Amino acid sequence: MVWLMVFVDSPLFLRFDVITPLFLQMRYMKPSNLFHELLKSNTLGSSRLLGLDVGDKYVGLAVSDTTNKVASPLAVLVRKKTNIDLMAKDLQSLVSDLSLGGFVFGYPFDRHKISRDAVQVKLFIDDLCRMGELKGVNYTFRDECFTSKNVEMLLQTLKFHQTQSKTMLDKFAAVGILQGYLDYVNRKHA
Repeated sequence: MVWLMVFVDSPLFLRFDVITPLFLQMRYMKPSNLFHELLKSNTLGSSRLLGLDVGDKYVGLAVSDTTNKVASPLAVLVRKKTNIDLMAKDLQSLVSDLSLGGFVFGYPFDRHKISRDAVQVKLFIDDLCRMGELKGVNYTFRDECFTSKNVEMLLQTLKFHQTQSKTMLDKFAAVGILQGYLDYVNRKHA
């Protein structure tokens, strides 16, 4: 059984926690705590971060370099209700293959309301937790406001096919999310 609880840490930060049995739970961490956890475990040089841009049909992925300074596009996963188990297995493979230390989910923060996109991200995380493939994976959120719009404006001039443009948009939106997070924590850490 899964319960959804909503906590408001500050007017600008909305956090959801899922209460599930510990063996099924991915663990939420505040943005700076995720980075400090990597530092504390002395694995910063070998643990990378995965940025995720969760959409209706696709999940864009970006990965950091081994120093956690630069984000690069990785892939796009097709998102359907029927393939969440495959997505969880793919993400688990990425965790081990790329030595991932955590996930950074793009999240549309709006202090006045909870948007449909925000609920969609939360439901995706809940589905991943239920699969049990990603137990012990730490994650945090990064404001994704305007990441897709910024990438969309850049891609308009390149005149790609619509499908190719959409997948590139999702990948590079994930890069924007992850790079914004990396810039934030590296500035704060310095």
